[in-house]
Amino acid sequence: MDGTTVLVVDDTDANRYAMGAVLRRAGHLVIPAATAGDALVELDMRLKAGALPDAALVDVGLPDMTGFELCRRMKQLPVVATMPVVHFSATALTPHDRTRGLDAGAEAYLTVPVEPEEIQAVMRAALRGARSRHDAEAQAERMAQLAAATMEVHTARSLKELADAATAGAARLVGGPAVALALDAGGELHVGRTGPHGPCPDDSARTAAARLLRRAMSARTGVHSLVAPAPLWPTGFFRRGLAGDARLLLARSRDDQPPVCLVTPACRRTDPDAVLLLTQLAHATALAAESLRTSAEERHIALTLQHSFLPQQLPGIPGAEIAVRYVPASTQAEIGGDFYAALPTPHGILVGVGDVVGHSLDAATVMVELRHALRAYATDESDPAVLLHRLDRMLQRYHPEATATVCLALIDSEGGGLRIANAGHIRPLVVSAESGASYVQTSGPLLGLGLDRPGPTQAQLAPGDRLLLVTDGLIETRGTDITVSLERLRHAAAQAPPGVSPLCDTLLECFGTREDDVALLALQLTRA
Repeated sequence: MDGTTVLVVDDTDANRYAMGAVLRRAGHLVIPAATAGDALVELDMRLKAGALPDAALVDVGLPDMTGFELCRRMKQLPVVATMPVVHFSATALTPHDRTRGLDAGAEAYLTVPVEPEEIQAVMRAALRGARSRHDAEAQAERMAQLAAATMEVHTARSLKELADAATAGAARLVGGPAVALALDAGGELHVGRTGPHGPCPDDSARTAAARLLRRAMSARTGVHSLVAPAPLWPTGFFRRGLAGDARLLLARSRDDQPPVCLVTPACRRTDPDAVLLLTQLAHATALAAESLRTSAEERHIALTLQHSFLPQQLPGIPGAEIAVRYVPASTQAEIGGDFYAALPTPHGILVGVGDVVGHSLDAATVMVELRHALRAYATDESDPAVLLHRLDRMLQRYHPEATATVCLALIDSEGGGLRIANAGHIRPLVVSAESGASYVQTSGPLLGLGLDRPGPTQAQLAPGDRLLLVTDGLIETRGTDITVSLERLRHAAAQAPPGVSPLCDTLLECFGTREDDVALLALQLTRA
């Protein structure tokens, strides 16, 4: 406890001197005050200077206010409230007096005369208790910061977001500069930043750091700490004043995964407790990075699968011009089950758009099976309602946990007649050069539920009309009512330039960034 500062408040000079002498012999620095007002002024000055006393020894019988009231006022100040207060008095000896002091927030009550050893022991106990509370509160705050940082890294949608979140969390834990690094499967190093003006190392520094990370974690898993000297650790990861040796916490969950790393300047001393929490954050970051890489690999497989079965251009079908578009959501999102199809049949052109409910590789796999089943069934059946019934039975038998929305339309390429069957999908839109755009009123239950289905809806395509089928990923936006989005789609389609490709491109441009995959199919008959 040597070097701690104690505020001694007593209006009697001799008592103030005696108490101060006892405390000085125990190694404390003493700040004398004769009145409660003097004590509050002293505390205010030291608060502004950032040098508050560590404890206070207060006489109960002060001339301007009681020591109890002074203690109560001190405890009302958030910054001063943690400072321990010990009351003393030569006159107030009853249990009631001692109780008043404790109720006011004091840690102890001494009755004078008192042995110097008791004063010193009571002060040590008060300071020890205050320090324990402070340490416990600081540890609780750090644990809360670790929990918040762990949640942030596990909710990151990309390795760049992961590095940014880990950087912010590490900086909070150590109370100083820190940076997180994450290697992706291709060897690219993602450097965390906590703001647009943070340090940004050049390509050579990134390459050198990535090489060092791989070598340091060669054939190792878990979390490992090392200090990289300045000749090995490149500059640019911290501001210029902190260039030099770096303390690295490297982590990876499996030996087939690239490592992540939390970096702090070696010139700054880090609290051992903070290092332990930083180690846990590094481990959490490595697990989150593995999850992101696995999701990216699954997405790549699913995208490859979808692109292989959803070509951007369909084979020509006599009597119609058809444009299709498949646009995956942002790279952070999971893959969906959107698809389209256009097939010539003896009774006309069969077109359709569908969406398997869910976002996963399983959804993409079911999508492929639905599309193949539709092509197979269409070899001897062209009625849209019958085809939906068969697809419904197929899902129930082979994928009972899956559901899907599908809209099919059979178009008479000679007369323009339409037969439409809908399974829970967005209604098809007929875009006319004469009368704008309107939805065909057709509906039915989702596929996979085994419910009764209505017969097909009849409609007509006039010369120059375009038929548009889309999946809900084009228009669905969080916080926006679906009816508002549908009306916006109808209006945008009506304003689109002529042609099926311009119609698709206009809609994709109009609705901008999407949170879900999108499939579009537009058809226009080329002969009356």
